[in-house]
Amino acid sequence: MKNRWTQLVLGLTCMMAISSPQYIWTLFTPAMGQAFGVKLSQLQITFSLLIVFQTFLSPFQGWLIERFGPRLLLSIGGALTGLSWILASRATHLTDLYLTYGLLGGIGTGVIYVGIVGHMVQWFPDRRGFATGMVAAGYGIGAVLTTYPIKDDLAASGYQHTLLWFGALFGCVALLAAQGMRRAPGSGSGSVVDSSVAARDVGPSVVLRTPIFWLMFLMFTMMSTSGLMVISQMGTFAKDFGVASALVWGTTALPLALLLDRVTNGLTRPFFGWVSDRIGREQTMLLAFGFEGVAMTLWLLNRSDPLLFVVLSGVAFFGWGEIFSLFPATLTDTFGKLHATTNYGFLYMAQGIGSIFGGPLAAALHERTGTWVVVFSVVIGLNFLTALLAIAVLKPLRAKYRLAA
Repeated sequence: MKNRWTQLVLGLTCMMAISSPQYIWTLFTPAMGQAFGVKLSQLQITFSLLIVFQTFLSPFQGWLIERFGPRLLLSIGGALTGLSWILASRATHLTDLYLTYGLLGGIGTGVIYVGIVGHMVQWFPDRRGFATGMVAAGYGIGAVLTTYPIKDDLAASGYQHTLLWFGALFGCVALLAAQGMRRAPGSGSGSVVDSSVAARDVGPSVVLRTPIFWLMFLMFTMMSTSGLMVISQMGTFAKDFGVASALVWGTTALPLALLLDRVTNGLTRPFFGWVSDRIGREQTMLLAFGFEGVAMTLWLLNRSDPLLFVVLSGVAFFGWGEIFSLFPATLTDTFGKLHATTNYGFLYMAQGIGSIFGGPLAAALHERTGTWVVVFSVVIGLNFLTALLAIAVLKPLRAKYRLAA
């Protein structure tokens, strides 16, 4: 098991390489909207397709990884991710963008995401929250390295050039990192940090019949909707709030906010994963999800102040990104690690549903009401509701399941 830290570094590298298609999308929307001559709600279907195909195919992708091993499947995922941007650079119709950036990109990033997370819960049975948080941090924080280079290249050369060259870069990095991935030793069972957990190794045929899974699926969907609304719409509502082009600390507010968001979105994942290893999963969910609800409320109330817009956007993301460490760790604690990759693949589908609610449906709600206040109010309510469900419903359900096991 001493080689698991190498696996963690390689997994982190793969995740960083595939983060930009999701987290940099909002920088492309103004230029793409003008080039294709479509409304924002139509363009945001591309973003939803990316997340839907990233998530809805993940159970099958997880099974393939368990069957054929991580190196082959993750190599394919890295190649497809890079190819999706390269082909999108040549798109001449909106449908072309849907098929390349959306469908192909979703398949590629999905293979890597679910594969790496499933890989880590098997290599780190004693530190699941921390390990999944670290690799998920790579997905959240990887775009920090590309935000300003992509912004500058967009301004200098146009979005087609940016997609072409950065797509090639991302594909090569992920492909190279995937060559070092290895299966976790079959005998490395380890013990879950939470001594009260009595996980049975069960697969989807059992997991999908439990109320625990569907409650977690609902909670994951609600939290995904909240964060993906911000990720996909931030460029637009920052402009509507009058802060997108304002200067903060000598630089433009929007890219600075995006940069800060990527940092806090990454840091929160290992942090709250580590916290959950010590105080429990549900207690950490109550703390983190409630924190995001408060942060987004303050963000909305101070939306016209450029400095507070930047700072509070980062605070809000510190309360969101931990879902990608808390949910896979909780799922594996409950149902065991033998089928962890496939089980998480089914749960990760909730992210795809959240992308629909947070992407085109949120944009349509804004178009219908003429204000982002309504959209923000809905997702703030989802944050507080999910926090309450974690402690009031999920915790007793899991306790009852452990006793039955």
